[in-house]
Amino acid sequence: MAAAPGAEVRLCTGIGFDVLDVPEQAGFQALARLERMGVRPGPVLAAEGRALFLVAPDTAEQLPGLLYRTGWDDATLDLRCHGPGGSVPAPPTGLTRWLRPPAPETAARPPQARLLLGTLAYACHRGATELVGRR
Repeated sequence: MAAAPGAEVRLCTGIGFDVLDVPEQAGFQALARLERMGVRPGPVLAAEGRALFLVAPDTAEQLPGLLYRTGWDDATLDLRCHGPGGSVPAPPTGLTRWLRPPAPETAARPPQARLLLGTLAYACHRGATELVGRR
C-alpha cells in the first residue's frame, strides 16, 4: 500500500493505551509537578496546543468514576479522554512532538490514570500559572 503524500499518521487509542488530553500549558505545569512528586507520567505528546498523556487502556470508561472519587466530577475541566475508536497524531511531525518519549518501562505498560488525574485536573481547573513554583 502506497502512502498518501501529506497523510497524517495517527495512533489508535483504546487497545494498548488511552489518552488524557489537556491544554498544553496545563500539561506542562502538571508534568513538572508530577516529576517533582516522583510520579513517572509515562509517554506524553504535545499536539496542536494540547498535551496528551498516554495512560492505561479502559481509562475512558473509568474516567467518570475516577473524577467522582477524586472530587473533580462537578468541576468544569478542559480535560478529554480518547479511548476505544479514537486516535491521536503520531510524532514527530511539524505539529506533534514528544514531551516525554516512551521509555522501556512505560512503553508497554502506560501508567494508571488515577496516578495522574488529580494533578491534571488541578492544572486544568486552577490554571497553569498557579502551579508555577509550588512544591
